[in-house]
Amino acid sequence: MNRREFSTRLIGAGAGTLALSLAAPAWSQGAPAEGTQFTKIDPPVPTQAQGKVEVLEFFSYACPHCNAFEPTLDAWAKKLPADVAFRRVPVPFLMNAELFQRTYFALESLGMVDAMQRKIFAAVHIDRVRLDSANDVAALVAKNGGDSAKFLDAMKSFGVANGVTRAKKMTVDYKIDSVPSLAVQGRFVTSPAQAGSPEKALQVADFLIQRARKG
Repeated sequence: MNRREFSTRLIGAGAGTLALSLAAPAWSQGAPAEGTQFTKIDPPVPTQAQGKVEVLEFFSYACPHCNAFEPTLDAWAKKLPADVAFRRVPVPFLMNAELFQRTYFALESLGMVDAMQRKIFAAVHIDRVRLDSANDVAALVAKNGGDSAKFLDAMKSFGVANGVTRAKKMTVDYKIDSVPSLAVQGRFVTSPAQAGSPEKALQVADFLIQRARKG
């Protein structure tokens, strides 16, 4: 979902997955093509994972396409080889952008991303829970076994504020204007919409990881 699309409609329910499949181009046999299934980043962006291939997912909890992508992405990320470093980057656009950025980095600092990532998506897109403040999110964390006070403290921390600042800069550096998007080794970007489906986006990412390994 991009900024313009979000500005013309509120978060959709089941429309998210359908929109991806209708808008996405198909790609057939052969290697993914630059300019079609993926885009080259020029100039390349410096990576942070020294000695590893870095893969970033740019996402927002407000994005229905990110919600649809998450189960497939999560299963893929858990099977990545040791020489691949996967990180998520919450973007500074779409609904409640800074709140959701702070939410992600607070969860990351508390080691709760695996426990809460899909629960937050479900709260927003399935249960229609209003998450408009830090207290709203803290209540959801507490409902799922977390400590709301520790979460609120983390939301206010310097580390979380620094994470938000870095994420804003990375979104600009990578020229990200729609989510979900995957960036590989600071050199390439693909997405389910660009590749043709969530599964094809991950196939393209696998191809780009192999390409990055070769230098």
